[in-house]
Amino acid sequence: MSSDGDGDMENQAELEEKTRLINQVLELQHTLEDLSSRVDAVKEENLKLKSENQVLGQYIENLMSASSVFQTTDTKSKRK
Repeated sequence: MSSDGDGDMENQAELEEKTRLINQVLELQHTLEDLSSRVDAVKEENLKLKSENQVLGQYIENLMSASSVFQTTDTKSKRK
């Protein structure tokens, strides 16, 4: 059988292990919170960029339709 001294050492080791695990869990929780915040920020930025992209695409389409360079005319193809 183990004496009281051995039991105290086992309890102390167990307590230290529990403390270490709790600290590790807390650290992982903070990391998860940081990652979640980062994901939210990236999603928001992505939506903003998609919107800007649509505006620019529409602008380019309008420029192309207004420019004679991009107009396909039958007269040029008939001349060849």
